Amino acid sequence: MKKTCLTLTLFILSAITSIAQVITPPENPRKIQVAILFDTSNSMDGLIDQAKSRIWSIVNEIGSLTYEGQTPTIQFALYEYGNDGLQKSDHYIRQILELSSDLDVISQKLFGLTTNGGSEYCGAVIGESLKELNWSTSPTDLKMIYISGNERFDQGPISYKQECVKAMERNIFINTIYCGNYDQGIRELWQDGATCSSGDYFNIDSDKEIAHIDTPYDIEIKQYNDSLNGTYYGYGSLGKAKKSMQMSQDMNAEMEAPSVATDRAIAKSKNNIYKNSSWDLLDAVNEGEKDITTMPEEELPDEFKGKTEAEKKALIALKNKERESHQKKIAELAFKREEFIAQELEKRAEAGEDVDDFGTSINTSILEKAKEIGYTKETPNME
Repeated sequence: MKKTCLTLTLFILSAITSIAQVITPPENPRKIQVAILFDTSNSMDGLIDQAKSRIWSIVNEIGSLTYEGQTPTIQFALYEYGNDGLQKSDHYIRQILELSSDLDVISQKLFGLTTNGGSEYCGAVIGESLKELNWSTSPTDLKMIYISGNERFDQGPISYKQECVKAMERNIFINTIYCGNYDQGIRELWQDGATCSSGDYFNIDSDKEIAHIDTPYDIEIKQYNDSLNGTYYGYGSLGKAKKSMQMSQDMNAEMEAPSVATDRAIAKSKNNIYKNSSWDLLDAVNEGEKDITTMPEEELPDEFKGKTEAEKKALIALKNKERESHQKKIAELAFKREEFIAQELEKRAEAGEDVDDFGTSINTSILEKAKEIGYTKETPNME
């Protein structure tokens, strides 16, 4: 009897353990969190234009990083400061976007920025970003603040040195981008504003025209992007508005330059970073957030209404296959495009041309810091 009870007990414990393993949620993916603090005073129109042109290049660079084989979650936050249109009581600072993985919203907010003269309080805006944002507490998550501007770094009522100490305590790197002469930026304490938290200091010419590089692969990538858009089906109350936003941000990128539209298309082809389960039916079903067979008819996209369960499942499978095909084609072309651009940039650098701008500064900094804490850059296997 005792033996039977012992056997039964062991069986129950084994079953409980097995169930626990099934229902225990997987370890949260690593995070790369980036807060960009824009000086939006009158002199910074060129900086904003550079950011609009380079945001998708930055997204793609971050999207190539992995930690121990795991793809991190990417989050961006946006602030503006130094704009007279903002409240003096808030030190002329406004949070534009909290940390978010919604790439279309990030693009929308960035393209909505305008400039206006004002007082530029670097310490204050850094302090607000440290206080307001939901920063990760994990030492293996990469946390970066980028602040750009062209006035003295120590202006305003809040000491940047105090905020640097707070950032260091939380393993957050403050990186500064001075829009002007390198040595002038040092004199105006932008280098100190970075090194005090072990961050990086850069300078750029914010009025320089972006060096867009057209490649033989851009037109074909755009064609596959158009096909890719055809696999997105908005559902529920958000569906139509978010689908419209997707198309609007495609247009914004295209208006900047064909190369910017290509960078955006490449970002959209990466389902590890371009995720839209809150409004896109395929993403929602694939992520397990929606069951196509139980969704109310009124929430479904028109193409899925009035169909049997079998027909709905078959259509989902078909559209998934189409999306994967378009994504794969874009990835193959993107690999060739990246090689083409790298060779062209090398030629320009050898000729003495300055190829640094807002995007290259951030990409260089992120890759170096990510490598220091164990991230690696994945190279697609195109065999």
